[in-house]
Amino acid sequence: MKKILLLLSLTVAFSCNQAAEEKKPIGETAAPPQSDNIQGDNFGIVIHGGAGTILKENMTDSLEAAYKEVLEEAIRTGHQILADGGSSIEAIQRTINVMEDSPLFNAGKGAVFTNEETNELDAAIMDGETLNAGAIAGVTTVKNPINLAFEVMKNSPHVLLSGKGAEQFAGERGIEVVDPSYFFDEKRFNALQRIKDSEKTELDHDAEKMALLDPFIKDSKFGTVGAVALDKNGNIAAGTSTGGMTNKKWNRIGDVPIIGAGTYANNATCAVSATGWGEYFIRGVVAYDISAMMEYRKMSLQEAATAVIQDKLTELGGEGGIIAIDAKGNIAMEFNSAGMYRAAMNRDGELTLGIYTENEKAE
Repeated sequence: MKKILLLLSLTVAFSCNQAAEEKKPIGETAAPPQSDNIQGDNFGIVIHGGAGTILKENMTDSLEAAYKEVLEEAIRTGHQILADGGSSIEAIQRTINVMEDSPLFNAGKGAVFTNEETNELDAAIMDGETLNAGAIAGVTTVKNPINLAFEVMKNSPHVLLSGKGAEQFAGERGIEVVDPSYFFDEKRFNALQRIKDSEKTELDHDAEKMALLDPFIKDSKFGTVGAVALDKNGNIAAGTSTGGMTNKKWNRIGDVPIIGAGTYANNATCAVSATGWGEYFIRGVVAYDISAMMEYRKMSLQEAATAVIQDKLTELGGEGGIIAIDAKGNIAMEFNSAGMYRAAMNRDGELTLGIYTENEKAE
């Protein structure tokens, strides 16, 4: 009888310990959110309009209001699509179209100038459900580059097209093209001239002195727009569009169209769109690195984003930021620069707008 009671006691104790283990709070080693979780009607969207030396003292009230107006218009466009049951891919494409059509951002209409005084545009989009992706680089006549990236993803066997070939494909798919003069913006053109003038001085390779001379020079390597979204079906997606780097030469291509560097999406982990000095985002494979840290190190989205942007990217010498969302609707807006144009909107329609430093995120 005593043996039976002892056996029953041990069984009960084991069961209690197992239950206690199962109730432990999720910590750094918790499994990342998976796409097969029940989503219900959960959805959300996050956008960025570029990162860099964005300081309040350099911003007029009217210009700040103009940026916030376009950011809000863009995110509400995508949010409405998601609220109506549309896909994350569609929401991203239409959201980015709004920013591409604004001269305020370095994408589409507001693209910066190359050293040859032309505009060369890059874009990418990725579906987290299928891992299908499309990207284009170095186009000069496509009004909305993200739309062409979408066509590459959906209607070609390839992932990345560039230059004349990409523009030929745009014609075959009926993508809207414009005369290159459409992209001319006087402020962008004048910024290029100031950077060219700086190259003639002894300040050429001194970043700090150049920044003091003209903040446009320091930020010549920055600027992009992007969006990440979760739809009601539990699928996430990412998209990014850019005019690249002011004064870029030799048909330079940055991180945006490099899948895994500036753009990445996987339902099992997260969707990421990056902005910043592209060369460093390529070297660090930043967008995929955040996903990989979630998958292999079992980090949360915010933990992974912080580790990659604040530690790994900073140690490389890179500057910029990311926006990201996971399949549960958790978001991250992480940057190591002085500012990043950004906005987020959840299922309940709560809007967050930010421009300046991290502690001013909820403006």
